[in-house]
Formats: sequence, structure tokens, C-alpha cells
Amino acid sequence: MDVAANTSPLIWILAGEASGDVLGARLMQAIRARVPGARFAGVGGQRMTEQGLHSLFPLRDLAVMGLVEILPRLRQLSRRLDEAVADITAIRPDLVVTIDSPGFALRLLRRIAGLGIARVHYVAPQVWAWRQKRVREFPGLWDELLCLLPFEPAFFSKHGLAARFVGHPVLQSGADQGDAARFYRTHNLPQGARVLILMPGSRRSEVPRLLPVFGSMLAQLRMLLPDVVPVVPVSAVVAPVVEQATARWPVRPVIVTSLQDKHDAFAAAGAALTKSGTSTLELALAGVPMAVTYRVNPITAFFARRLIRVPHVAMVNLLAGREVVPELLQENCRADVLARAVCRLFEDKAYAAGQKQAFAEVLHGLEGPGDTQPADAAAEAILALLARRPSA
Repeated sequence: MDVAANTSPLIWILAGEASGDVLGARLMQAIRARVPGARFAGVGGQRMTEQGLHSLFPLRDLAVMGLVEILPRLRQLSRRLDEAVADITAIRPDLVVTIDSPGFALRLLRRIAGLGIARVHYVAPQVWAWRQKRVREFPGLWDELLCLLPFEPAFFSKHGLAARFVGHPVLQSGADQGDAARFYRTHNLPQGARVLILMPGSRRSEVPRLLPVFGSMLAQLRMLLPDVVPVVPVSAVVAPVVEQATARWPVRPVIVTSLQDKHDAFAAAGAALTKSGTSTLELALAGVPMAVTYRVNPITAFFARRLIRVPHVAMVNLLAGREVVPELLQENCRADVLARAVCRLFEDKAYAAGQKQAFAEVLHGLEGPGDTQPADAAAEAILALLARRPSA
């Protein structure tokens, strides 16, 4: 989509967590490839900063999840929402893009509805999974809804909302491009050591929930697999939290913060334990057999179980329509259960191969329209909306 050469659109873009920061950076790059003069403002993290964004406030101020966990942060989140609204009102961008983080993003879209600015929400709210009645609140919040999952447009269409599937960005992540030999060399690991990926999450608030049980699991696992090497890929921001929390683990983990090192670790890995979410798709793309585990505040879990309307929480399972990877949640997020699951992933070759075959089928369904990469498809949709607006 070409935009007139004499325009220099200003796009205000919001990412509220690390995964959104990655999406935002790719989107910015794809838009600039089409409109070199495009300007950006808003909120993002390191990746978006590398693309030239000066964040209004730190992304980490928004990166919180859970019904109980969010309560101590409500005042700060409210203040940040006021700041974002004031900034948009003051600079009057040509378009606002909010990425995921529906708790904050949808409130922002509602607050700026009267400004007459084009609005795009990228990553559909997962109301198909829980609290479906929330869909009644969405009309008028955005001009375009860009979806990552192929079944979402049909769901929103049933509720009178147009939505566009642009493909899942995990396909552009490079998670399948790692170099196992380089990982072994970089970290001076003996050939044949069993690399176990541990992914506790991307937020400071959630990492402490899984790391203690991972440490206890390793105490049991090393009795069965003495050559296991745990690897924890996290952002540089979260790394100090992980280093402190793992200092007394029975097996000291390799903590990796760079994207290349993370993907190299994936290539070297024989198994993974991960929280639910996009990380399951990254591991699937890399062909790493996995189990999904998670633990939240018991009160949060109590309400979530009564609200969730889908049979699986792991994205690979949801997309496959069956349990491809085990889901070890809440009371099953225990050291002994996790140790047995990891042993099976390493030792049962047929089981691991079955997971990998299912991964290929799931990933094929995430390909976007035609041969367009997901970020390019999203950029095209956004620029098309800009071109339709009177100010464009």
C-alpha cells in the first residue's frame, strides 16, 4: 500500500509487554519499508526503542497480569493511562495502534474514541477463551482489528465485528534458525549434555512463581538425568531477578538474554518446560518437545477456572484441537510431576516425535494471507486504513 509521497504520518503505538514490544518493532520496520518518512510515538520496550521510538514511560510499568497481582499496581496503571491519553490528545497522531495488553489498551482506545483518530488493535482480545460477554463492549473501540489466530475472524464476525487474520508473528521469530553447536561452544558444555529449556515468563511479576518449583524439580531430576543442563532464556531486564532466584539451585542454570543465544539454546535442547502463551509456539517452531506449566495466586486460579471456556490453555493444544503437550497447572505444577514429565520428553523418543509432527501441522495453519509475512500484512492493513482517512 503506497501512501502519498508528501505525507509523513505520525503513528502512536503502544506495547504493554515484551511480546508486544517484538511485534511493535517488526511492525514499525514494515511500515517504514513502505513509508520511509513514517514517524512514531508511544510506549514500547527495547526492541521498539531500537527502531527509533522514544517511549513515553517504561514498558515494564504495564507488564503485570493476574486478578490479584494487579491490585497493588492499579494507581500507577491509572496514572499511566492518563499520561497516554494526554499525550495522544496533545500530539494528535494520524493513527493509534495498540498491541495486545487488552486490560490497558482497550481502556486507552475507549478514552480516545472522541478524538476522531484512526485506531487499530493488533492481537485480538481472547474473549473466545473466557468471559465471552466482553465482546459486547467492543463496538466502536477500533477501526481495524488484526488477528494472529486463523479462527478469530469467524468468532468476531458472529458478534458483528469485522476482523482480519494477518498470520502469526512467531513464524518470523527465527526460533527455528538456531545453531546447537555454537551454543555448546559458547557455554563450554560437554557434547551430549541434555539441554533443558525453562521458560518462566517475561514479566518480573510472574517469574518468581515458577522458578522455585523449577529449582525443586531439578533437585529430583539430576538424580535421574545427571547430565541435564537447565537454560533460562529471559530479557536483560528480568535476568537479575532470575540470577538471584536461581543462586541456590542444585544445578546452576545458563541464563541467556540475547535472541541469538536463545535460538541456539532451542536448537540444542531436547526438552522444555514453559508457561502457556507465545513461548509454546516459539518452541514448536524450533521443534522442542515440551510440557506447559503455570501457577498463579489461588484466588486468581479460582476465578479463572470458572471463566475459561476453552478445553486447553496451551496455544499448541488449542490450535491442534487436542492435547499435544501436557498441561501441568496449579496443583500439578509440582516438582515431582514436572520431573517425570521432563524425563519422558528426553527418554520417550516416539512421544517426542509425535509432538514434533503435531507442531508442523499447527504452524502451517498460522501462515497469513498469500506469501505475505505477518508484520507486512499488518503494515499493509494499517496503511490502507490511513489511506482511507480524510487526513491521509
